[in-house]
Amino acid sequence: MADKRPLSYRAAGVDIAAGNALVEALKPLAKATARAGSDAGLGGFGALFDLKAAGYRDPILIATTDGVGTKLKIAIETGRHDTVGIDLVAMCVNDLVVQGAEPLLFLDYFATGRLDVAQAKTVIAGIAAACREVGCALVGGETAEMPGLYAAGDYDLAGFAVGAVERGGAIDGSTVAAGDIVLGLESSGLHSNGFSLVRRVVADARLDYAAPAPFAPGESLGAALLAPTRLYVKSCRAAIAAGGVKALAHITGGGLLENVPRVLPKHLAAELDTRSWTLPPVFRWLATAAQLPADELARTFNCGIGMVAVTAAAAEARVTRALEGHGERVHRIGRIVERGGGPGTILVGTEAAWPG
Repeated sequence: MADKRPLSYRAAGVDIAAGNALVEALKPLAKATARAGSDAGLGGFGALFDLKAAGYRDPILIATTDGVGTKLKIAIETGRHDTVGIDLVAMCVNDLVVQGAEPLLFLDYFATGRLDVAQAKTVIAGIAAACREVGCALVGGETAEMPGLYAAGDYDLAGFAVGAVERGGAIDGSTVAAGDIVLGLESSGLHSNGFSLVRRVVADARLDYAAPAPFAPGESLGAALLAPTRLYVKSCRAAIAAGGVKALAHITGGGLLENVPRVLPKHLAAELDTRSWTLPPVFRWLATAAQLPADELARTFNCGIGMVAVTAAAAEARVTRALEGHGERVHRIGRIVERGGGPGTILVGTEAAWPG
């Protein structure tokens, strides 16, 4: 025992100094996301937000949490960490806006085995950039260094967003009726769902992430798959303000088949014509490579439609103009019909429009 050296937290694998250095490096990024109601400062035990200063009179708070999933494995394997923070924010705030909420504040959780300050800063810089884009303050977070729990170089992300809507202003889909129009907003690619299957396809085909993508020859496979999730907040809030939006559905895990019925009354279904938009090349490649039937493709992926809006026929043109005015590519992809005991999403035209 006399020869035994004293231990320290750093010797056990946790570097408090590195964590402090990261916090200092992130303070300017967080400060750049400040908005009315918050100063977006880091370092305290909690963050305050003044709803009155943000302009609310009688607000209802709405909260979401999400992650990026195994898309992170591709970021780690390729050394590309600049976009997964955008994914993290998008997965949370897109869920807020479907209920009519304005995203107000965001917190992140970054967990790793051994903290790489440069890597973590790159990830969180993406979080801050996305927060700035949607007007959401990055008010804090947690960096957890847990040696023995994560393999070398691995990390995980979780995000937490809080938004608000004035009482009576939430969108819940209760007014949706048969005959209403279903609009589809194009996705920017895979977004952040289905990557366990994607990675299996890549592994089975023995593809290299540095090689040209089979579906996008001018881009590496890794870069193409890491295209960040589209942020729909500003466009959807503009459409809501224009009047006529009855329901919104963020197309995430569960794809088109599972997410659209979540915002419809139980007696109604969405009939979607897959011939009304072009299936993007990445989904066509996956469907062919994995021999996915249409229902499996639509249950796993967004298939090129990242957000769905339901409107009355009389409001379709107005809502479409508002969405397109904020850069969305919008398609009329279907209509609302009586469900009659069938599925909540009915796909038509897949034999002509999709592989298989």
